[in-house]
Formats: sequence, C-alpha cells, structure tokens
Amino acid sequence: MSSSTASRTSKVTWSFTASLDGFITGPGHDMAWLEACPRMDGSVVARLAADVGVILSGRRGYDAAREQADQRDELTAEAYGGAWEGIEIVLTHRPAELADDSAVTAWNVDVAEAVRRAQRLAAGRDVQIISADIARQALEHGLVDELLVFSAPVMLGDGTRAFEVPGGRLVEWELVGPIPGAEEALGRIYRPR
Repeated sequence: MSSSTASRTSKVTWSFTASLDGFITGPGHDMAWLEACPRMDGSVVARLAADVGVILSGRRGYDAAREQADQRDELTAEAYGGAWEGIEIVLTHRPAELADDSAVTAWNVDVAEAVRRAQRLAAGRDVQIISADIARQALEHGLVDELLVFSAPVMLGDGTRAFEVPGGRLVEWELVGPIPGAEEALGRIYRPR
C-alpha cells in the first residue's frame, strides 16, 4: 500500500449500475442484463477497483450469486469483472452458514458497526456498498460519502429497486462529475447534499 493510501481516510461509497427504469437486479436477483452495459476500458475498471478495500454486500445478493454461478459471465460473477482485490463482507443474521466460503467474511452486526469495522479493515481504501438494503440503512445513519452510478440501456420492469422506502423519502445528491472513462455508461459521482 502506498503512503498516500495509508494516510487517506476511507470513504463509504455506494456503487451500482441501474436499468433505465431504476432496478439494480432483475427478478430473482438476476444480473444477466448487465451484459447489455457499455464496456469500460480495462484500465478504467482497474482504477475504480483499486480505490476499494472492502465491499459490503447482503445475504440475498450473495445467495443469488452462488445460485446463478453457472449462468454468470466474467462481468457479473466477480466484483469489477475480477479486477478487484480486497475483503468482501456479507452482512447476514446467520454468519455460521457461510463459514465454509473462504472468499467472504460474514458478520451479524448492524450497518453502523459494519461500516466502522470495514473502514478499519480498508486501511485507507474505500468501503463500497453494493446492496440496496444496506445502502438504504447506511443513508439513514448518514454514513454514505459518495454515490457512483452507472446506467444500462435496458428496462427490467421488476427486480430490486436502487432505492425503495415505503411512503417515500427524499434524499438529495450533488453532482461531483462524470467518472472519467465511463461516459458511455453514464458513470457519475454524487455526494449527499
């Protein structure tokens, strides 16, 4: 790790690719639709992956990824298409069930505690949330520093919404700018307003 990474404060980012109608997974957590996304150059993917030290994911997404392993391509089978190296934390109420999977660490803690622990493990790199439910909870606690959004030219009609709160909730974001090299995928960075 470089000295600049060691002295850098870990940001908590929420990153996702959404369909044009606002879904981040299709029905049954299907991710095959991501193949329709404009592909980013490998150097852009590597640069984005290098910033991330810890990924926080949810149990439903973890289970779906394992169930669909035979159907997923390199883009959807691993974080950043396999370009990422770090620690994946799965938040679950049943961590013992994942004890045999050496690729992940399972925690049964609330979101605030998970973020605190993850930032320590990230050692100056970012903590990235890839679960809509975990991100919603992190937003409730004011824990999300940045939002990285990409768009896929598809409509899914059903699945997991990027942000869903019964009765609604307004969360305002300020555009920081485009993600260099991800213009075709409409990559944008936002910060909470």
